[in-house]
Amino acid sequence: MNEHSQPKRIAGKGLALSVALAAFASTAASAQVTIDVAKVSCNQFALYKVSDPDTIAVWLHGYYSGKRGNTVVDGGQLKANAKKLRDYCLQNPDTNLLQAVEELMKP
Repeated sequence: MNEHSQPKRIAGKGLALSVALAAFASTAASAQVTIDVAKVSCNQFALYKVSDPDTIAVWLHGYYSGKRGNTVVDGGQLKANAKKLRDYCLQNPDTNLLQAVEELMKP
């Protein structure tokens, strides 16, 4: 080993450590976000202010399916319902999100 290769190894290890720390920091930061869905407005939901609306729509589907004892997931219907909810929320931005879901679920 010559004396010129030592600084390159140290620099390479420093770069690898920096990349690993940056990846860990971004993962840790995003993993700590929590949302109280009962407090989310339609405006926040439809305009991506709290999270991706599709992610919340999937959670809502699971929540209401669980309340009804329904264990079936219809992917096409899930997407259609998410679009209906987003459209409703765009027209009723001040409505609470859970109230919007209840309104859309009426027979």
